Amino acid sequence: MSRHLRWPVRIASLLAAVAVWQLLTAANVRLWVRFDRFPGPVDVLHEFGRQVEHAQYWQDVAQSLVRILTGFALAAVLGVAAGIATARSRWAGDVLQPLFEVARPIPAIALVPVAILLFPANEQGIVFITFAAAFFPVLVGTRHAVKALPVVWEDAVRTLGGSRTRVLLGVVLPGILPGVFGGLSIGMGVAWICVISAEMISGDFGVGYRTWQAYTIVDYPGVLVGMATIGLLGYLTSAAVELTGRRLTRWLPREERSS
Repeated sequence: MSRHLRWPVRIASLLAAVAVWQLLTAANVRLWVRFDRFPGPVDVLHEFGRQVEHAQYWQDVAQSLVRILTGFALAAVLGVAAGIATARSRWAGDVLQPLFEVARPIPAIALVPVAILLFPANEQGIVFITFAAAFFPVLVGTRHAVKALPVVWEDAVRTLGGSRTRVLLGVVLPGILPGVFGGLSIGMGVAWICVISAEMISGDFGVGYRTWQAYTIVDYPGVLVGMATIGLLGYLTSAAVELTGRRLTRWLPREERSS
């Protein structure tokens, strides 16, 4: 498909979904699901327009963004460092890998009680949960990327007298970028799921907290406004990660670059 047609097709897909949604709710369709009780897109749009006029909406958005970006940044730095260390150092792999493999299957949202016990403030606990959610995808993506590097690249640099630092900076880091950004992209999506869940359980502010509050007072248009906001923020942050990845891997052959 031509590049010039891709965005119109994507926009048309979203508009078609909204149109179907409007038809189902306007006709009060009741099949396997009950659209007769479901707010339509017009109701949600009106509620969205009402919310964006109040500072509270933007404060919640800013609070969620601060939490997600702080936790994600920590996960990116520590996940890449741990992935490289466990893949390149046998000693680090023997010491750290068993700990990571035991902790990795635990859902990050299950750490809410631990965060409440460990951290004096809800804010720190939510950032910790966000960090835990994003850390393991970044770690695994980095580790596999390091192990997939051709050994001949490192051998060539060492043959020319390159030091371990030179190998790390000139071979390992550039070579693992595609795998790292794959892990970062997955980590961002998982982090959004967990930060919203944590806000619903123990938050005082944020998009997740406000969405849950709307549900408790049976404000279903408000719930859908919160869901739409979460989806939009998730899309924008994931797109930013993928765009950064494409910019930093321009050296890849065109057919290997993600579209």
